[in-house]
Amino acid sequence: MFYFLCKTILHGRNGYSITAQNLSIPPLSTFLRYLTSDASQHSFIVSYLTNTCGFSPESALSASKFYRLQTLDNAVLVLSIFKNLGCSKFHISYIILKLPRILASNPERTIIPKLEFFRSKGASNSDLVRIFSCCPWILERGLEKQLVPSFNFFRDLLQSDQKTIAAVKCCPSILLCRLEARVIPVINILRENGVPEANILHLIRYHPMKLHTNPDNFKKVLEEVRLMGFSPLKVHFVLAIVVLMGVRKSVWENKVDVYKRWGWSNEDVITAFGKHPFCMRISDDKIMAVMDFYVNKLGLDSSVIVNCPVLLALSLKKRIVPRGSLIQFMSSKGLVKIDSHIATLLKHSEKNFIEKFVNRYEESPQLLKLYSELKQQGEQQQDS
Repeated sequence: MFYFLCKTILHGRNGYSITAQNLSIPPLSTFLRYLTSDASQHSFIVSYLTNTCGFSPESALSASKFYRLQTLDNAVLVLSIFKNLGCSKFHISYIILKLPRILASNPERTIIPKLEFFRSKGASNSDLVRIFSCCPWILERGLEKQLVPSFNFFRDLLQSDQKTIAAVKCCPSILLCRLEARVIPVINILRENGVPEANILHLIRYHPMKLHTNPDNFKKVLEEVRLMGFSPLKVHFVLAIVVLMGVRKSVWENKVDVYKRWGWSNEDVITAFGKHPFCMRISDDKIMAVMDFYVNKLGLDSSVIVNCPVLLALSLKKRIVPRGSLIQFMSSKGLVKIDSHIATLLKHSEKNFIEKFVNRYEESPQLLKLYSELKQQGEQQQDS
């Protein structure tokens, strides 16, 4: 039976075959003659998990307590499936540490039906690695009783297998949510408060984890966002909910203090939050570094960032410094004046920045050469 499974499983559009010849995990028969006692069997399992799966000795010792000789056929096959799926040693180690009993399971009943289901919905191998490594518990949940009904629920809302797979990749555990107790009440709260369906779908597609929360707590956060002046008709309303649900009060207060170092008032913080809610999830170090460049290097007033807080989210080394340094050079040559309008050029796409700003000047060849050098420096600093 073991040989038959190895030879035939996992054919399909995105599939592959596991055969006795191409198994990357050493075959079980190689080791059986050494396993003459519980002690030698236990030692083998520890060695197997350490050398083949990348476990630390401590983790392998802990996981080995779950297995006996009769389960090793399944264990070898399970590990082969994961490795041929494209899981790295880190992925395999994490899955087994979180769900050690998966090695003792029959993959015909646990893993393979899930692979076939997700593949039928358009999931690629890399999608499956992401899903299983982020939420190994999916592998032991019932397909017909749990996973299929949950997937179909979100599929009916998003109207697309592709979008549903994308949402599952973002937060695989949404397939394990209690729909009646959590997800449906949260969606109803949003509808009752006038949030457009499109914005609810945006929340499901890009921030599905926030649906898996206590409805009463969700409603309290929603009321707080409403009191800040957000309109339920705007997508920023649900984005503000996402941010507030993930930021503790102490963290929020600390973030306000960081912005106040640059002359912002409480009202400024709320204004910036209203324009770009994720400005309250940027690290303190990045806020300080970015504001230092804008204010002290470019000479901008900090109020410019209040009115365009998305500038805080840009990459400092890959975008802000190269473009800002080019603008500084152009200012020194009298080509431009550094003001709030110039600052917004930083958020333009690379194509628009070059075509609509750099190429409009006679000195564009020199400017493009300098800009290329500045970007290269930024990339080197990013990698270092």
